[in-house]
Amino acid sequence: MSKLPSRLLKPIAYLSFSLIAVAGVTLAQAPAGSPAVFGYLDFTAQAKLDAQFLAVPDAKLAGEALKTLTAKPHMASTKEDYETAQYVADKFKAAGLETRIVPYRVLLNLPRKVSFEARSDAGMMLITGPTPEHVPDQPVGDVYQNDPRVVMPFNGSSGSGDVTGEVVYANYGRLEDFDRLAAEHIDLHGKIVLVRYGANFRGVKVYIAEQRGAAGVLIYSDPYDDGYFKGDAYPNGPWRPETGVQRGSVQYLFKYPGDPQTPGVASTPELPDSARQDPGHTGNQPTIISVPISYHDAEPILRELKGPTVPKGWQGALPFSYHLGGAGVSVHLLSDQDYQVRTIWDVIGRIKGTQSPDDWVVVGNHRDAWVYGAVDPNSGTAAMLEAVHGFGALLKSGWKPKRTVVFGSWDAEEEGLIGSTEWTEQHMQALDKAVAYFNVDVAVAGTEFDAEAVPSLKQFVREVTKEVSSPKGGSVYEQWKLSSGGEAQDSSNTGHPAKAAALGANEDIPVGDLGSGSDFTPFLQHAGVPSTDIGSHGDYGVYHSVFDNYAWYVMNADPTFVYLQEMARVLGLEALHMADADVLPYDYVTYAKEIGMYLEGAQRRKAAGALDFASAQEAARRFLKAAEAARNHQMAPGAELPKLNAALRATEGALLSDAGLPNRSWYKHTIYAPGEYTGYAAVVIPGVNEALEAKNPTLAQQQLAVLTQCLNKAAETLEGGI
Repeated sequence: MSKLPSRLLKPIAYLSFSLIAVAGVTLAQAPAGSPAVFGYLDFTAQAKLDAQFLAVPDAKLAGEALKTLTAKPHMASTKEDYETAQYVADKFKAAGLETRIVPYRVLLNLPRKVSFEARSDAGMMLITGPTPEHVPDQPVGDVYQNDPRVVMPFNGSSGSGDVTGEVVYANYGRLEDFDRLAAEHIDLHGKIVLVRYGANFRGVKVYIAEQRGAAGVLIYSDPYDDGYFKGDAYPNGPWRPETGVQRGSVQYLFKYPGDPQTPGVASTPELPDSARQDPGHTGNQPTIISVPISYHDAEPILRELKGPTVPKGWQGALPFSYHLGGAGVSVHLLSDQDYQVRTIWDVIGRIKGTQSPDDWVVVGNHRDAWVYGAVDPNSGTAAMLEAVHGFGALLKSGWKPKRTVVFGSWDAEEEGLIGSTEWTEQHMQALDKAVAYFNVDVAVAGTEFDAEAVPSLKQFVREVTKEVSSPKGGSVYEQWKLSSGGEAQDSSNTGHPAKAAALGANEDIPVGDLGSGSDFTPFLQHAGVPSTDIGSHGDYGVYHSVFDNYAWYVMNADPTFVYLQEMARVLGLEALHMADADVLPYDYVTYAKEIGMYLEGAQRRKAAGALDFASAQEAARRFLKAAEAARNHQMAPGAELPKLNAALRATEGALLSDAGLPNRSWYKHTIYAPGEYTGYAAVVIPGVNEALEAKNPTLAQQQLAVLTQCLNKAAETLEGGI
């Protein structure tokens, strides 16, 4: 389900302060003449190692890998998917990694038949579909749209059935959109809801429609959001052509990801079928039908809808006035889904650490795609393979990491983060000591670098990007700051002075918060492993369609593959620094300050009423004080460095609640979770804020108590390490 990155999708989570810049950490002290980098007592040797690594990732080799990986459609569990697993495993082995292909048996659906027909109230046939994805002026080199292995547009986790109902248009399918329909006295029971992509996760659209009694959901891509309204459509430009369809999973990811039959349990080949649960009762599978369609197929339906004109903000880019419906069009929707327990394959490569082998640095990217997946996810796979290439060169030179480095090529991410979730659930005990998870998914959709991270690693990402050169000139950090609205302080580029005012003289690049939609989810929000997610974005309108292929990529994203090279360098340097740092480079001062702001924001909400925030705020102040003391020790650690590092790592884990979030106990993190009604975007201090959103003050007070307990535990953990 690879999310269309939040920087492209732009979902909004209430009370997320991720765009508020917080003062960065002070760099570690170092001997005279040595560069000063937080986490290192002396960065001199590491700087030489970095230079050695950075010289290895090769743009041409990355492009060759991308072309190989995207030569065939390779949905999870298919023969072609296994071939990509073998390809990645061979690359890992060639670099000197201890490599295994790790199978899991998981519940997946494939479509036997998906169809619909729409009729006017007068009985006139308006459209039968889905229309095949096709552009008439096929560009040179694009042989992809006609491959018979391309799966018809369908949704992972969709229900099966045969239903007919009147159509109601529900804009983006947000909670507020459905509430507006209710306010208009439009009853959705037995209706087919037509929604457009954007603003939230597609599974949330189906989730609310199901709650409101709908019989089915059609999800289409409006040209306002990623088609001709944005610019030229493929093959004349990067945006979605009229028959382009966004496939995707509608699993209720915000309940739990992974194999629907084994929540919290690894679905290994040895797991007996008797240990599997009925997915109809576990809470993360919809029961109603949902089908993704193109705007080519949505247009005649929208054109014929009757009822009131849509509210402000609901109008898309098709050339007529949109109406809410409930009259005008009925749709007959057929979905015959073949649900079976199928085999998927993760590929795991390891480099054993010499000093702290039980402290893992995990780097991951998923490999499976809805069709070809040139941008999503195989730009990330190609970048990761070139990072592995760099690590292989270091190994051949005699280098060994202090901490164990694990590279993971995950499978079945598109269906619900399945491969990474099953692997995480299998290795929960070992992951207690994992020091970081570094994710890359959509590595290159364009040229603009961006990142999301836990607050403790936001400055870490910034520091890494200062070492990597940008194809635009200067460093990735400098270009990132320019594109973020400010001019890098150490940049010689003065071509964009107006942007500097947006950030202010003392603020740094904003780094986003981690919600969900990619493989960092199980690591951070279930296992409590500090995580980051990096990528570069641009004009990208072919997400999850047949047109996300190698021909589109070289035409629109990165024709010389230099941005694949850039991403390989950033990803590899993240892993290299975390593997060899003397002191774990976590910035808990920023973390504590952000939590303090989250509490202030929650307290300002009208629904907070008479809630007592005093204990939680006192715990946050204690956490900040402990973080400041810990930072002093990180800058000048004494003889008990292992004790300090152990406490620093355990602090993130202290922010997990054993009971998990209300009504979705798989999610353990008390600071960040995907929102129940956003799916992708992060909701901060989710137990508290979602209780406030539900106007449940009793639950909100109970969740404040849970948060207070975790903050005190985190503070106590830091205090114990110093």
